[in-house]
Amino acid sequence: MIGGLVRLGVAGGIAAFVIDRWLASRPSTAGAGPAEIVSEQDVAASPDEVWEILADIEAQPAWMNDLKSVRLLTGSPIGVGTRAIGTIRILGISVEDPIVITSFDRPSRYAIEHQGRYVGTGVIELVATGAGTHVRWTEVLIPPILPHLLAILQRPIFGAVFQADLDRLRDLVEAASSVASRDERPTGQSRLPTGQP
Repeated sequence: MIGGLVRLGVAGGIAAFVIDRWLASRPSTAGAGPAEIVSEQDVAASPDEVWEILADIEAQPAWMNDLKSVRLLTGSPIGVGTRAIGTIRILGISVEDPIVITSFDRPSRYAIEHQGRYVGTGVIELVATGAGTHVRWTEVLIPPILPHLLAILQRPIFGAVFQADLDRLRDLVEAASSVASRDERPTGQSRLPTGQP
């Protein structure tokens, strides 16, 4: 029984390796990097309001569900060159993700380089629209083993995770924007909807 499971595991590992090498040699992927994982969201708030929450590095676990904590390794101010380690929990396993900020252009572009087991980049771009801000998040994550095969398998999983994160970011920003709008009303102005006493 155990011998059969070992043989099955070895055969599966060899098959995965062969598939990974085959994917690497295909003309359409040979020499190409891993595919980008792109998530997008529209937020009913200004780019500055989105930036305030997005760029609060230590508070990012409030909207990034798998990011459990962030520890800054460099001092203030936060900007290009800032280093941090995030603790990420995926499928019940905690992994450290050391990053360095590579772009910090308020309020339009925030980018990092992943330097842990998974290497790659993450870029979040904010573009003002008539109704608020369009957020585009692009990640390139290279798995530590079987990079071509696992990149294909991880793409829909991470894509769903990152999209859910952007949904939470939108909700946080819009809630904060709504509170700020109420607080900016002139003294004595009713906060009740029209038609209410």
